[in-house]
Parts: sequence; C-alpha cells; structure tokens
Amino acid sequence: MASNMDREMILADFQACTGIENIDEAITLLEQNNWDLVAAINGVIPQENGILQSEYGGETGQGPAYGPASHSSASASAPSSSAFRPVVPSRQIVERQPRMLDFRVEYRDRNVDVVLEDSCTVGEIKQILENELQIPVSKMLLKGWKTGDVEDSTVLKTLHLPKNNSLYVLTPDLPPPSSSHAGALQESLNQNFMLIVTHREVQREYSLNFSGSSTIQEVKRNVYDLTSIPVRHQLWEGWPPSATDDSMCLVAAGLTYPCHQLTVGRRSSPAPAREESEECTDVHMVSDSDGDDFEDAPEFGVDDGEMFGIASSALRKSPMMPENAENEGDALLQFTAEFSSRYGDCHPVYFIGSLEAAFQEAFYGKARDRKLLAIYLHHDESVLTNVFCSQMLCAESIVSYLSQNFITWAWDMTKEANRARFLTMCTRHFGSVVAQTIRTQKTDQFPLFLIIMGKRSSNEVLNVIQGNTTVDELMMRLMAAVEIFMAQQQEDIKDEDEREARENMKREQDEAYRLSLEADRAKREAHEREVAEQSRLEQMRKEQEEEREAIRLSLEQSLPPEPKEESTEPVSKLRIRTPSGEFLERRFLASSQLRVVFDFVASKGFPWDEFKLLSTFPRRDVTQLDPNKSLLEVKLFPQETLFLEAKE
Repeated sequence: MASNMDREMILADFQACTGIENIDEAITLLEQNNWDLVAAINGVIPQENGILQSEYGGETGQGPAYGPASHSSASASAPSSSAFRPVVPSRQIVERQPRMLDFRVEYRDRNVDVVLEDSCTVGEIKQILENELQIPVSKMLLKGWKTGDVEDSTVLKTLHLPKNNSLYVLTPDLPPPSSSHAGALQESLNQNFMLIVTHREVQREYSLNFSGSSTIQEVKRNVYDLTSIPVRHQLWEGWPPSATDDSMCLVAAGLTYPCHQLTVGRRSSPAPAREESEECTDVHMVSDSDGDDFEDAPEFGVDDGEMFGIASSALRKSPMMPENAENEGDALLQFTAEFSSRYGDCHPVYFIGSLEAAFQEAFYGKARDRKLLAIYLHHDESVLTNVFCSQMLCAESIVSYLSQNFITWAWDMTKEANRARFLTMCTRHFGSVVAQTIRTQKTDQFPLFLIIMGKRSSNEVLNVIQGNTTVDELMMRLMAAVEIFMAQQQEDIKDEDEREARENMKREQDEAYRLSLEADRAKREAHEREVAEQSRLEQMRKEQEEEREAIRLSLEQSLPPEPKEESTEPVSKLRIRTPSGEFLERRFLASSQLRVVFDFVASKGFPWDEFKLLSTFPRRDVTQLDPNKSLLEVKLFPQETLFLEAKE
C-alpha cells in the first residue's frame, strides 16, 4: 500500500498527465485503480485499439501516456492491465495541453496574482514579481514551495504543483519600509502647488492650484480649457528635467514648492513624429497627442487656420454648451469652463444643476435664506454678447452683488435644440406668456437676464434685462429687484416666525398632553399591578387556609376515639392551654403514642411544626421528645397540664 507521501506524488503525477484539476475526482479515479498510476491513466485517456503506438512502432512501458483528460470516461470501470499498457504516445497522435497554474504571492502588505503555464520556470515568476514589486531578482527569496527551496531554472512541471498555489517573498537584504517615510510621502501628496502659467501669445497669466497627487497630464488638460490650445499643440517651458512622463504626479516631477513658473504657447505647425523625437529631447516641451484631444485633430494634421498662418482659436470657438445635452448639470459644467476660458475667472458663480434644483436652492429654504434667481441666457451669434459678458457681467461689482443676493443659473440659446428645450422649461415653470416673450426676442437683443422671485403659489418674473445696457443700469435694475424681493422676504419671515411659533406651541402642548397621558397610564398600571398583587396574595392565603383546614380535618378523623372515664385501661387526662388562654381537654389511653397528642393539637389549628408543647413541672419541650413513645413513658400520666407556645 502506498504511503501518504507516495500518494501525494501519484496524485500530482496523475493530475499532470490527465489534466484533471478537480482533486476529489482525481482521488476517486485513483482509488478505483487501487492507486495504480498506470492503470488509472489508461482508464482515463482514450486509446485506439487499447494500445497507443510509440513513434518507434512498438509497445513500451517507459511512462504514462500524456494527453487530454476524457472526463466522460471517468465513471467507467478501469480496463484490465492486459488490454492497456503504458506507452509513450506519438506527438502526431496525442499532444499534451499546456496546464495553467495560479500563484498568489504575498509580500508584506501586498498580494500579487501570477498565472503561468507549467512549462515556465521559477525564474520567470521572479521576473514578473520584479516588475510588480520593484524588487531586484537577486534580492528576492521566493518561499512556500512544498518540495523546499528550488532553483530559478526549475521547470514548474517538474514540481507536480496543484492548480492553485500560495507563495511568499522574503527580502532579508532590503530594509523594512519606514513608516515615517510613508507618512512624509502622503503629506507631500496632500500639498498644494501654485502653478503660474503664462500664455505666451496673449501675455496672460493663470494662477492654478493643484494637489501634489495631480498628474502633469491633468495640468495640460486644464490649460487646454483655459487657452483652447490642444494638448498635442502645447509648447512648454519651465518643466524640470526630472518630469519625463505626463503620467507623473507633481510631487515626483521636481517642481518648486509652493510656487512654480511655467510658460505655454502654441506650436507654429505640427512636426512629423520622427523630427520631434530628433529635435526635442524634453517630452514636455511639445506634448504628445492625447485621446481627449482627438476630436480636435484635423484630417491631414494641420488646422484650417494654421494653413493661412492664423491660429485656429481665432477662427472658431468651442460651443458654450453641447447640443442635446442629456444632463443639465454636465451642460452647465461645460458652460462654466468655456465662459472662464473666454472671459476670465472673474464671473458670476453659475449654479451647477437643473433649473428645478436652482428653484429649490433659491426659493424653498427658510425665508431668511431665500434669494432671487437670475437666469442668464447666452447667444453666441449676438453682437452684444462679448461686450455684455466681458464689461458688465464680469464686472467685480456685478459679480459681488449677484453672489450676495442671487442664485445665478445660465443657459446657451445659440443652438436651436437647446433653445427649444429652454422654452419648454420656461413654459412649465413660468407659463406660456413668459415663454412667448422670450421666443419673440431677436438674436441681437440677446443676451437676456431674467430676474425671478419665488412666491407662495407661483414664480414671478420681475424683470427681463436685455444685452444693450450699461453696468450702472444693470446694477440699478438688480438693486430694484432686490428691494422688491426684500419687502416680500420680510413678510415671508414674519409669516414663517408666526407659523413656527404656532407649531412650537402646538408641539409643546402635544408634548405636555403626551406626558400627561403617560403619567396617567403609569398610575393606572401601578394600581392594576397593586390590585393584582393583592388578589394573588389573597388567593394564596385562601389556598393555604383551605390546605390547613383539610389537614386539620384529616388529622381529626384519624384520631382514635376518646376513652371513657370508666375505662378499664389506664387513662391519661391532659389539659392544654392555648396562646389565647383557652384550654383544650381530652382523655388519652396511657398506652397511646405521644404522636396522638400532637395530632390532636394540630386538629385544633396548632400544627406542631409551628407550635411547641411545654410542660410546667419540670419545664420541658414535649415536642422534642420521641413521638413514638407512649404517654406513660414520657410521664404524661395520669394527668398533666400543658401549654402551647408559638415557635420563633
């Protein structure tokens, strides 16, 4: 019989030969063949005419036949050894399928999953781990092999490994990671860098804040939003030599903390890729093409404007808002970004969200927190738009006043689909009259500024401001709207305070009433418990009395008859004084046991476990005497006076 170690080797060989990964199934097949490896393999692998021919044309018993497992034949009985012999199969007939092995490798606080064919070596696992863990192979000890330590050149197939394996890496030559170093790294990632980016063509500076964990690619994309220079056309100056990859975070790029100067411009023309690699050694001086900018790439690699020596941003502008945007919040995000890139960062804070959400924010909070709603309607084709946005809407006084007193929401009316969508929203929230008023506005009358005040039953449009206005006039009309709103707000605050006072009083009354009900219920429950307890005690007392009475009657009936005075037998006459002063008198035969006297006293309501019977001269406790002795023996003859006393 094979030992446990031999069985493990046989099981591993059987799985390697047949490709059966289910251990239970493999053990069952081996047990059916009494752990005969050759017989088990021949019973599983399908063979033609019972014998596989070797490439030498004869039969041989050099080793097991390798081939794909036939799981359908696993349940069939094993054929006899005379019909099937182990042979080395021809490569043209049976090809061994590669067996995949899974390794879970643990190193400190990390786990790495490795999947390899069993034809690979241990060294190949280490090479994969070197890339994953950044540990040199020479410093790495791979442990956890069931056969002990193995060489890097060892082929995995020779180790007879199961499908899933667990290993671990030791690095005795490397110092353990420093917690202080990890903390310092995390602190560096949380630092904020101020990047001062100068747009070379327009001589304008942008002050941008980025966390240390932001990447260089994120910086370039943000600069694209501000300058409309696609990432692939950006020409940079000022990146440190260590910044060699756009995926590198700012902490690792070697920037000057906390402030770093950069300059960006547009390339005059896109150079061929080969020339770029030869002429530009700093990958950040000319940024590579990025997937986010692919839609901006011209068909032949040159912008239309650049063909004539004109910057493309001068010929076309990105739309303020995508056409047919499904999500209003996403549309407002693009609107805000595009507005900032055109007119600068000093502009009204646009509410990001749907118009309904803007209503909720402006009108449906507490009365003291409510604001007016300003709806800015933009139109790129109006000649007034640029002047209105740059000189009036972005004026610091207007921006500050809007921020304090208004929730500002915006929409782009340039595209017909977006215009129709807003008119639908306008009809739903303000009615058809306001929608018709906006519908009749001509393009040159845009942009429009709608001032909305929320009322109890509806939303009222206080003012419609057209684009042909001045800063002073715009401010006056905004202030006039705020005056109307504040008068209404004071009434709303008063009504709200009165309503809250009434609600508070009602809550206090309800609370007092609830507490009163709880107190009454507690009293009633306490009284009911007291009555129930009294009833229970009374019932117990009654049951005890009935039990005592039943015992008394039983004892009374069991007493022998009282002998007569003229009886010929010796008679003892006992006189017993009760605690109440009454006397019990009775005659007993002198031969009667003392127990009969105790039963007589108990039948009169004085059980001897509660009372003791005492004699006078000499004073003694009769209840302590042997109850089986006769009255004559305990000297209660011919007569005696006794008295009852309750036990303590």
